[in-house]
Amino acid sequence: MANKDKIALVTGGSRGLGKDMALRLAEKGLDVIITYNNNQEAAKSVAAEVEKQGQKAAILHLNTGDLKSFAPFVEKLKEALTSTFNTDHIDYLINNAGIGGYSPIPDATEEFFDELMNVHFKGVYFLTQKLLPLLNDGGGIVNISSGLTRVTVPGSSIYASLKTAVETFTKYLAKELGERKIRANVVAPGAVMTDFGNGHLRSDENLQKMVSSVTALGRPGVAEDIGGVIAFLCTEDARWVNGQRIEVSGGMLL
Repeated sequence: MANKDKIALVTGGSRGLGKDMALRLAEKGLDVIITYNNNQEAAKSVAAEVEKQGQKAAILHLNTGDLKSFAPFVEKLKEALTSTFNTDHIDYLINNAGIGGYSPIPDATEEFFDELMNVHFKGVYFLTQKLLPLLNDGGGIVNISSGLTRVTVPGSSIYASLKTAVETFTKYLAKELGERKIRANVVAPGAVMTDFGNGHLRSDENLQKMVSSVTALGRPGVAEDIGGVIAFLCTEDARWVNGQRIEVSGGMLL
């Protein structure tokens, strides 16, 4: 199997999109490390599902908005790699962890901005930096963005702007890491019914109808629509895909 003994690290892998990513990666034959912030039991459940598929799994606590925690996290990761996977490197990094947050521009506060920035951009930038020495040459990075970098929805200006920064960062990763044959790509989900943002789409039937009406495939997304694309990018089938933004939105607002 082409992916035998390869390892993917998924931040925020205990639920929603991250859970589906972890399971789809395991289907492709990759071992998986997932991080969680609050729900350890959910993370354990995902790891157990990965192991049922015949792959190795580990879970680690990480708050991607707490940059001071990154150095000790890397040490714990090294320990987990040695004890569980008998190696000292990973092959793929999927920067998925995130939080929802909505505010009209006149009401936005600096505190709110900084909270979102630490998780969605500053954290992504510096966690990636810290993990580069542990990333095997020939591996890959997948950063999760949003359809909101292409279309505008009032209240999402901060979140969308930070995701746009992540998309630019990804192109620089692709360029600067090219000599190591490390690929970097963006996956931008459209409107997806998960508990992200307190499940605002999943719990609002009118919002679901609106999303369906502007989506070519006629419905909102679900987590299971997204993970397979990330898994594909972590295989040799995607070896020539680099520096790209792939929107996975069912054709929303074309």
